[in-house]
Amino acid sequence: MHQFKELKVWQKSVELATEVYNSTKNFPPEEKFGITSQIRRSVVSIGSNIAEGAGRKSKKEFKLFLNYAYGSCSELETQLIISKNLGFLNPDSLPVLSESINEIQKMIYSLSNSLN
Repeated sequence: MHQFKELKVWQKSVELATEVYNSTKNFPPEEKFGITSQIRRSVVSIGSNIAEGAGRKSKKEFKLFLNYAYGSCSELETQLIISKNLGFLNPDSLPVLSESINEIQKMIYSLSNSLN
């Protein structure tokens, strides 16, 4: 249906994943299987769902996976806020990451609406 690598929203999600991985690499070791893992799964899920949806045969299926990606953005932002509150995430990183998340959500919303 769509070449996912050509989608700007997918490209931005990959950039965000890279930023998030870098931002979480110094989280406490005891959080490796806790919030660090959860954050990383959420951020990877954004681009993965965009790619999977783009590979589906119908617009309806693509929209469903875009909805999953949108939800993963909200999940990710919540986890980053918790991490900042716990002192794991550099407080200066949160506004930058949140801005990227919000931009991706707007792009997902626009792409989804274009499929109508």
